Amino acid sequence: MSQAWITLATNDQYARGALTLLNSLHASGTTRKVHCLITNEVSAAVREELENKFDEVTVVDVFNSNDTKFQENLSLIGRPDLGVTFTKLHCWRLTQYTKAVFLDADTMVIQNADELFDRPDFSAAADIGWPDMFNSGVFVFSPSLVIYRALMHLATSTGSFDGGDQGLLNEYFSNWRDLPSAHRLPFIYNMTGGEFYSYAAAYRKYGGQTKIVHFIGAQKPWNSTTTDGSLHKSEHYQQWHSFSEQKFSPARQPKADASSVPQAEDDSDMRRIAWEAGHPDYLGKDSFDNIKKAIDEVLAVPPKK
Repeated sequence: MSQAWITLATNDQYARGALTLLNSLHASGTTRKVHCLITNEVSAAVREELENKFDEVTVVDVFNSNDTKFQENLSLIGRPDLGVTFTKLHCWRLTQYTKAVFLDADTMVIQNADELFDRPDFSAAADIGWPDMFNSGVFVFSPSLVIYRALMHLATSTGSFDGGDQGLLNEYFSNWRDLPSAHRLPFIYNMTGGEFYSYAAAYRKYGGQTKIVHFIGAQKPWNSTTTDGSLHKSEHYQQWHSFSEQKFSPARQPKADASSVPQAEDDSDMRRIAWEAGHPDYLGKDSFDNIKKAIDEVLAVPPKK
């Protein structure tokens, strides 16, 4: 039985994300192959690096609809760049694998998640914006030319209600919400990296169980430094950059020691964003007792003469 993690790099920037994802998978101690789909937008030098490090690399055509309706739908969510994500459909053509897990190139594995391969086809995590839909950044599937052709037909005939692959896949797997619970991946397998989405108390209690982080949105970690993570949790940004800087060979690596990952020293920006989003850390630094203590300390300081 052949199984693999699949990711997609449509250009050199996303290739950097794919390489960092690969490093994180190796650090997690995965026993599965890792396969990268790339387009001709990836430069020759970067393609060579990918071919040297991934178990398999396959060049695919960019499937980017120029249909006016698609472009209008994409503009509704402010992400015209998502058109190329239809290229993701090529993963169903990889029929050399009996089971696969697709990971967007803007994801990062921080704990071994090989148990995902035990999940049924099709499995995904709920999208935090509309939990009756799944997020297409992480999903478990069985490659199939029949499904690939059906998806291509749906894409070219009906299109996607959001203009991207997520709308299309949710349209095709429209019964996902009502499938048995095994098809619904826990949030820890597709945890949104955005600080402004977080429920602070829940993250404090359950965040340590997270296995896969997803840096959704236009801001990606490869476009910023480790200290420029205002839209994402700084510790995840630092982990991403730590994995990005590591030089792994294609051989499987031992599981990373979580204690070796640098932690954020100043979380004031993240706390401010959480406050503005209506998610203060009521059980921690933003508790009533701590706020009262801070106010008392200010009031206790004698005025300057």
